Amino acid sequence: MSASTSSAARVSRRRALALVAAPLLTRCALDASAIRVGSKNFTESFVIGEIYAQSLEAAGLRVERLFNLGSTQIAIAAMQRGSIDLYPEYTGTALIDVLHLAPIADPRRAYAVVANAFDRRYGMVWLRPSPMNDSQALATTRAVAARERLANLSDVARVAPGLRLATIQEFLARPDGLPGLQRFYGGFQFREVRTYDIALKYRALLDGHADVASAFTTDGAIALDDLVILPDDRRFWSAYNVAPVVRAATLAARPQIARILNAVSPKITDRAARAMNAAVENDQQDPADVASAFLRR
Repeated sequence: MSASTSSAARVSRRRALALVAAPLLTRCALDASAIRVGSKNFTESFVIGEIYAQSLEAAGLRVERLFNLGSTQIAIAAMQRGSIDLYPEYTGTALIDVLHLAPIADPRRAYAVVANAFDRRYGMVWLRPSPMNDSQALATTRAVAARERLANLSDVARVAPGLRLATIQEFLARPDGLPGLQRFYGGFQFREVRTYDIALKYRALLDGHADVASAFTTDGAIALDDLVILPDDRRFWSAYNVAPVVRAATLAARPQIARILNAVSPKITDRAARAMNAAVENDQQDPADVASAFLRR
């Protein structure tokens, strides 16, 4: 493995953008009459947080946004303190990073496990999940896929000794990253592995410095650069469906939150998420404007 091109020391989810100043959760100016919607610190969380917030506002509820909280652990702690009332979370993140359980590829089973555990352990309710599944993935260009006859991850495992991988540092250490692929599939011994900042690994792929790149299935670059996501044919990776997670006390006080957010969640698909991520990251649109356009459509 070559030396890292640049550090990718980020939180467990990615695409962090300094779009919103981190709120001071201990401040006394929080509006007790408003529903406080939080987000973590990456594009997709900003946009989906805005979708939730604007949907609640459209139904006549008052909302306060506390976005850019940071990591999953910070968001969970904010929920436990009552500093926020709800935020978007991923089933795979909850399963692996919070509950420290093994990946579950089946979306319904993953959702059932995390919903039950969060209710018992944290007093938090998982509302209806979106079909959007922002899972781990490997991506390549159409030219490389055709040249190497790559149809799925089993093909990559087999021909990896002739391929170069572009990835982030985290992927080399996570149990559901490269070590997990090597254990589960066998193979995956790449000729060369180089680590990049999140935004640069796709550039390496497009510039011909890599043949395969680690990815997330709703990355904006997938649609923008016409990349190929290689199917996980043996179902190793966990489902990462996003859903609103709400404090049970908040939901008891305002049960209409469930009806409002359960109506919008089914509309957030992989395709929609990729387009919204690309609009923010590549077209420099504001997440609030992107969310508003999505809800109008």
